[in-house]
Amino acid sequence: MGSYHHPNPLLRHHLPYWDGPRGKIPLTPSSPKDPITDPPSAPQIVRSRFHVPVQVFGTLLAIVGYFLGHAHRGRQFAPNIHASFASTLMIMLIAQVAFGIYLKLHLEKGIHGRIRRYAVLAHGIVGKAMPVVSWVQMLFGGITALGFCRGDHLGQCLAHFIMGSAFIGYGIILTILLLVGQWWLARTGRSQEFFDSLLIAAWGCVNTFTEHRWGTAWVKNDLQHTSMGIVWWCAGLLGVWLSRKRDGRPKRNLLPALVIILTGWAMSAHPQGLELSTHVHTVFGWTLMAAGAARIVEISFVLRDRNTLSEKDQEDVNSWQYLTPFLLYTSGLLFMGATEEQMSMLAAAHVSHVSYILILYSVAFLMFLFVCMLLHLYAAHAWPADAKTNGVNGHVSNWPPTANGRLRDAEEFELEGLMSDEDDESPKSGTREANANGRAT
Repeated sequence: MGSYHHPNPLLRHHLPYWDGPRGKIPLTPSSPKDPITDPPSAPQIVRSRFHVPVQVFGTLLAIVGYFLGHAHRGRQFAPNIHASFASTLMIMLIAQVAFGIYLKLHLEKGIHGRIRRYAVLAHGIVGKAMPVVSWVQMLFGGITALGFCRGDHLGQCLAHFIMGSAFIGYGIILTILLLVGQWWLARTGRSQEFFDSLLIAAWGCVNTFTEHRWGTAWVKNDLQHTSMGIVWWCAGLLGVWLSRKRDGRPKRNLLPALVIILTGWAMSAHPQGLELSTHVHTVFGWTLMAAGAARIVEISFVLRDRNTLSEKDQEDVNSWQYLTPFLLYTSGLLFMGATEEQMSMLAAAHVSHVSYILILYSVAFLMFLFVCMLLHLYAAHAWPADAKTNGVNGHVSNWPPTANGRLRDAEEFELEGLMSDEDDESPKSGTREANANGRAT
């Protein structure tokens, strides 16, 4: 199935990694386990003392906002999706609070032992879904306030906001994997391109059959949208196949980046009715192509087909790696801000495409900053500051815990044990003591 490896024969029972069918997976020195049947666990966030106060504060804000939104006497709106979806959001919030209170009571005896297991699962699912549904509700709010996406504009509006949000979501996922997700990715035994290609293939299948109303005439850009869906699932299937070596180990590939470039090129040549819309779509396509090109450079030249989690510098991130996620944020915002109604409104207000694009880039900078700040907050609790900040530019030298760091800890532990045993020996064992010290050093 595999074999253990350690560069120091003196410390054979402290094993830094397992070389098996899924590649080299780092192991803790205290418990060398088979990562296939019992994989090493990734660092988990601690239970912060601010968890409950922040949850309570956020819940109170949501309740106050809910009632203010329904009780005010100001501007009135026709029946809309924002008002309808608010009830669903509040039900999820109530369920999340109820699960949290139940878990806080620590009822674990009898039937509560079984219920608690499902309550933990439900609490986690609702909590992870809350940022997504909150983002959707904010979009609904903006659409409702401006009176967009009604009548014939609905389909085009849905395409822009769904795909734009998908690009932003993809950028957020790349940021998470880049900064705090590499240990989880190593445990899966698959490369990042496997999951990217799988998602691209699934998305392409959906686009192939939803971009045109089958049974009706092909209009406007139906054929271009459908052909893009075909490219996605074809390239996605190839990317899934190329993401593993013959022995089953993960392998990097460039197919997801190539799909991003092709999508950007197609979008930059998208025919538009307004000059402003043409310029915005062109810059959107260029930005998306730049994201794909940056990804190719990252995989081929920065990482040289390795995972970000490497044995040499797994605690550091190359500055180039931030470029692809940021460009995906920007691409998503540009595409969401390029609907027909938005372009008509800006053209009527004589807003130039340069000013509009710079504003959207500014929003992307702030969004990227916000995500990085949240991930830093998570990492500060998941990997507490027992690390030493003696790296370059103040970087933590042993965060996350590296193979070298674990090996150094193992050697120190072993040497301490050897010295303790030698101190207890009689002076007659001086020769053995010298030999042991010679081997240890």
